Amino acid sequence: VQLQASGGGLVQPGGSLRLSCAASGSIVTVWRMSWYRQAPGKQREAVAHIVRFGGTNYADSVKGRFTISRDSAKNTVYLRMDRLKPKDTAVYYCNADITDTARNRDDWWGQGTLVTVSS
Repeated sequence: VQLQASGGGLVQPGGSLRLSCAASGSIVTVWRMSWYRQAPGKQREAVAHIVRFGGTNYADSVKGRFTISRDSAKNTVYLRMDRLKPKDTAVYYCNADITDTARNRDDWWGQGTLVTVSS
């Protein structure tokens, strides 16, 4: 299983970005897909989660500004980020809880994508 994230970049405060993360490989079931972020000098923190049947959960710091969604047919998760603030600057990582064809259920991480919010 592999997770491939994309969509980071430089954006001005108040702007928007959309991150994407596609899971590929010998996948049977995707139980949950999530976004985490790690700012310089800080610990990695959870940003948003979406579970198999569509329920979502957000960190308080991003509620009302970020939206997580998914395309189940493509095993892809998106993070729409609006009204971005400088404090949103971080490396964003996707994460997924997946059962593969060998019936192994595991936690997978994608490579990070850098989001920089600056004028």
